[in-house]
Amino acid sequence: MYLYVEQWNVTTKWMNPSKEERRAYMNKVEEAISEMQKSGVENLGWAMNDEHTPYRSDYRYMAIWKLPSLEDVKRFEHGIEEAKWHKYFSQVNSRGEILPLKDAMDFLVNLEKHSTSVIDD
Repeated sequence: MYLYVEQWNVTTKWMNPSKEERRAYMNKVEEAISEMQKSGVENLGWAMNDEHTPYRSDYRYMAIWKLPSLEDVKRFEHGIEEAKWHKYFSQVNSRGEILPLKDAMDFLVNLEKHSTSVIDD
């Protein structure tokens, strides 16, 4: 199982189409999501980033997904590209295989100084 986190902001290109055109676009996105859910993709939720979040990211909107396999993740990403989502939204993503809490904690404990995930502070 994989978790997939999308975060995005609206671009000015999204504001150019009429509200009716935006609704038509989102209706197509909803149809695509319904199709994905038939194959086991689960949307865990959509949200707007609370402005009072400590250490808040600069992205206003988010969606979190649970996908059965890496193959499903790649189909999901392909669908986003086909929908031309990035034409209208500036987005960043995070994805990874779901780890049990103990494994995730052990990984962080056992990191080595030369790890690529270490950031100079």
